Amino acid sequence: VQLQASGGGLVQAGGSLRLTCEASGRPLGRYNAGWFRQAPGKEREFVAAITTDGAHALYTDSLKGRITVSRDNAKNSVWLQMNSLKPEDTAVYYCAGGLFHYDFSNERNYNYWGQGTLVTVSS
Repeated sequence: VQLQASGGGLVQAGGSLRLTCEASGRPLGRYNAGWFRQAPGKEREFVAAITTDGAHALYTDSLKGRITVSRDNAKNSVWLQMNSLKPEDTAVYYCAGGLFHYDFSNERNYNYWGQGTLVTVSS
């Protein structure tokens, strides 16, 4: 499966963005999906994940309450809605897919990665 992330951009602090991850090649519904981010000079970190059927979602504690992950397998898409953005949310955001049954926050469980989309939050 090939993944394409989009929707990043420049936004003022307090604003919102909706990132999209579109899949091609294979049905996205076969894969758990996750979002990760990498800020300048930092390691990539887990943001959110959602199960194949969309029934369960997992969020990193630092962003919980400000983000929502969702998916529509019929559209082969996963979204990350981000609200109340802060300058420290500035990063490249990656979507990923994988076939696994536990440890959704571990990037090593994800086999497929999109190219990343840059989110810049100005103060």
